[in-house]
Amino acid sequence: MTLAEVKFDCKYFKGTVPCKPNKQFNFTCPDCPEYRPTGKKILIIKLGALGDVIRTTPLLVKYRQLYPDAHFTWVTLSPSILPKEEIDIIYALDAIAILNISMAEYDIAINLDKEEEACKLLSTVKSREKYGFTWKDGHIDVATPASQHKLLTGLFDQLSIANTKSYLEEIFEICHLEFNYEPYLINLNHTISDHWKELMQEKAGGKVIVGLNTGCGPRWNTRLWSDEAWMSVAEGLKELGLFPVFLGGQLEDSKNIRMSTQTDSYYPGHFSLEEFIALTNSCDVVITQVSMMMHIATALEKKMILLNNIFNSYEFELYGRGQIVSPPTPCECFYGNTCKRGELSCMHDILPETVVKAVAESLN
Repeated sequence: MTLAEVKFDCKYFKGTVPCKPNKQFNFTCPDCPEYRPTGKKILIIKLGALGDVIRTTPLLVKYRQLYPDAHFTWVTLSPSILPKEEIDIIYALDAIAILNISMAEYDIAINLDKEEEACKLLSTVKSREKYGFTWKDGHIDVATPASQHKLLTGLFDQLSIANTKSYLEEIFEICHLEFNYEPYLINLNHTISDHWKELMQEKAGGKVIVGLNTGCGPRWNTRLWSDEAWMSVAEGLKELGLFPVFLGGQLEDSKNIRMSTQTDSYYPGHFSLEEFIALTNSCDVVITQVSMMMHIATALEKKMILLNNIFNSYEFELYGRGQIVSPPTPCECFYGNTCKRGELSCMHDILPETVVKAVAESLN
């Protein structure tokens, strides 16, 4: 065999190591029956928070439908959350990633982040088509006019408040596509998930498991619900014959220990992201403030009660499996980290019994 006979355009070509057909079946170029020419080469730049990365994954589903042999490259700050079986190359944003991307050529390149580094990266990428946000004349710009709506709603609160499109509708429009409820994708470790399902079912004794995600990160503290409200919900769920489970990360660990003790409810502890996703998969229903958990639960196709006050509720796509519970009066602190009312934000106007009722309705 000569180098000229190697199929460099094959989907299975790995660059410097034997490909899958060679390892499994001892096939070689040029007569390999598994040879599959790479289709469209698609680059997605979505650095963002974990939740934002998860809720961009429906684009993978859509593009896979359009181009079954597409080759996907994704650059992000959160590589561990992405479904590795669906993406050919996953880069964490670093100098090596930028070098490799700059030397490659793509058919489609998409940037859905408004951060300067993401926009500049798209502006330098070699691609036949570009969508999303780029960099021009020293400032953020749009790759096509379809991105103007999303850019302007990010620049002016008045436009954001008036928006009636979901995030998914917006990003599909940016890419000149139509959103048809393509699902989220997520990196789920099935071995760990099976372990947690068995353990949680044993703990619950056949009862419906309701996860109470009590944290939402420090970026917007006005999202936080009170500990007293969470404990009231746990007690109300138990009265309905359900099994409440407190969930959260390291920031919520101490309060979850205290709340689970006071309500005699289960709290398994805090874990790595991979295990947290697997643990969430054992729940039947999830109650959460707007947070990463909202996107994890959506990706896992869980019933969900979403507590929202400061965000435009049109933004969220719950796929018919969720309910949004908001304060009885409109919030005045749109995307605000401090409340005009003082220490007690309108989040505290949401009554625990309203949330318990929503859980019961979702189960019916």
